[in-house]
Amino acid sequence: MRLSVRTLALPAAALAAALSLTACQSSSDPDAAPAPTSASPRQTTAATPATPTTPATPTTTAPDPAPTTAPATTPATKPPKKTTAPTPADNSGNGDDAPAPAPCTAKNVKVVASKVSRPINHLALTVTNVGDRPCDAVGAPLVGFDHSQAPIRIVEESKPQAVVTLTPGESAYASLILTGEPGGDTHGMTVRTVKVNLTTDSMVTVPAPTGTYVDDGAAVSYWQRELADALQY
Repeated sequence: MRLSVRTLALPAAALAAALSLTACQSSSDPDAAPAPTSASPRQTTAATPATPTTPATPTTTAPDPAPTTAPATTPATKPPKKTTAPTPADNSGNGDDAPAPAPCTAKNVKVVASKVSRPINHLALTVTNVGDRPCDAVGAPLVGFDHSQAPIRIVEESKPQAVVTLTPGESAYASLILTGEPGGDTHGMTVRTVKVNLTTDSMVTVPAPTGTYVDDGAAVSYWQRELADALQY
């Protein structure tokens, strides 16, 4: 029985010695594979590629509102005043400083010789401004008939206090006395035309009413603003 136990103990000791030798060789052999450990190796998960992101749209920031109080500014230097030439007057005759109207001429008036019922042996001369500016009916017209050379007499007592100014469309009047005092040697004649000199260098010839008879006593008044005033002479 004792032999049996010793016999069994021997193989056990040999097995332990063999295991110990194997362990020493493993630790001293650099080429030997590492002994497995009880801990499971950490598994490395492959990194998932990042999804490209859409670039952010830049945000526009509204500018700050303007300050309610305007910043102080340096006053600008005033430019020198321009000297403007005075505008020519329109010769309207309405202002005190307006230049005097030009005399009426054949270019801007119409003249008519017409019969009147009273006084007898008279004609009325009417001059009307047909222009676009005022004009003066200056003094008395110088009047002749047909082919006469010398003008007839002017009635000086008919001279008005002021020159008659005619705006466009207005008229002035003169009385044409056809004959002098009856009973004298007057050398009368019937005429067809009346020559009216408005100025020394502007004459208008107008037809005389049918049967107009004149003699050496004929005379003419100054221009008047009213026909009744002219026919007083």
